[in-house]
Amino acid sequence: MLDLEPLCFSSDCPSRALFDQIADKWSMMVLAVLDDGPQRFNAIRRRLQGVSQKALTQCLRRLERNGLIAREVMSLSPVAVQYQVTPLGRTLQEPLRELHNWTLVKLPDVTAARQTFDATGSGTTGADRSLLQSFA
Repeated sequence: MLDLEPLCFSSDCPSRALFDQIADKWSMMVLAVLDDGPQRFNAIRRRLQGVSQKALTQCLRRLERNGLIAREVMSLSPVAVQYQVTPLGRTLQEPLRELHNWTLVKLPDVTAARQTFDATGSGTTGADRSLLQSFA
């Protein structure tokens, strides 16, 4: 079990804000896409089906601000911008790969758990429903 300081769960804890930013689904996917090498904005957007331009822009800015990716302006006509993972960002890619692998391996278990939960009326047992009805 992890031995975490109670302050880690405080809303004031800087690690909580950083975790929220790097554990965001788009951040994780952007880092995965950039694992293949530098990419331009539209190439990243094409790979991430469903991401809006605004959400991707905000995500890239957060990742750049946190030092996980670098933005490079290329002097082409028209001017182009590409993004790449920084050395700090590379240290995060392996744990993210492991997490992604876990989702693929454990998806059947999670699907079964969801089906069981859904089949039992939102996860409540008969005793739970009786107890809840007694308070109604």
